[in-house]
Amino acid sequence: MAPLFISLGNLLQLMVIRDSEAHLNGQSILTKTYSIFADMAQRDPRQSKSKEGTLHLERIDDPEYYGFLTKQISNSLFTYTADGKKQLSADELAQVIEQIAD
Repeated sequence: MAPLFISLGNLLQLMVIRDSEAHLNGQSILTKTYSIFADMAQRDPRQSKSKEGTLHLERIDDPEYYGFLTKQISNSLFTYTADGKKQLSADELAQVIEQIAD
């Protein structure tokens, strides 16, 4: 998936990578997950290639990693897991959700 680049009101630049993809076996997707990283390469989508392969499969030690959002499709409930070296504030998180909600 192509990364989404987000600028927050406090000038924080983020890269959001949607991890879940549609399955061709007809199963419904119940959740979507989004990994959140600091955008250190100024909106260069090539930076996401090195981050896509290990998403949520193991502990992510990337210093640019903020954690991930999980969206429940049925009720549009978002859950933030701050398991990175950085953490989003409540206001920053609200801005991210507002920009990725579809």
